[in-house]
Amino acid sequence: MTRAEKEQQIAEISEVLANYDVVYLADTSELDAETTSLLRRECFKNDISVRVVKNTLLRIAIERAEGKNFGPLTETLKGQTSLMTSSVGNVPAKLIKDFRKKSKSERPILKGAYIEEACFIGNDQLEALANIKSKEELLGEIIGLLQSPAKNVISALKSGGNTIAGLVKTLQEREA
Repeated sequence: MTRAEKEQQIAEISEVLANYDVVYLADTSELDAETTSLLRRECFKNDISVRVVKNTLLRIAIERAEGKNFGPLTETLKGQTSLMTSSVGNVPAKLIKDFRKKSKSERPILKGAYIEEACFIGNDQLEALANIKSKEELLGEIIGLLQSPAKNVISALKSGGNTIAGLVKTLQEREA
């Protein structure tokens, strides 16, 4: 690879890092061609971009990244590295967990992840990352919690209205 090609690769990786707030680094070595194809298809279905990158080029791209502190992720750059990017924080972690179950393999192994200014290092963080709620899930829960008291009040007013109307009708019938 020539120096110009390397610079082009670094620029492409830097652009990817700048455009995504969710970056996962995984070890996909020892996966055969068929399993790798399955992983790529699953990533495509889940709107996850995946590419194998050279560690040296990724390290330089991380160092050049402006406005983001990938800090400890550079320590994980050993062996084969696959760069996974997504717009939703927990989707790649869920995909890795599900893929391991389906393929009955311990690969891919999570090296590290960068999710909106937070770094997670090591395969032991996979469970925590999979359980992180996305912005959409959190907003849905908040809206549900806010709607619940309002629904209770409306329900009470409706049922109370029927009760009051029933009482008034009963009192009128007694007087007559």
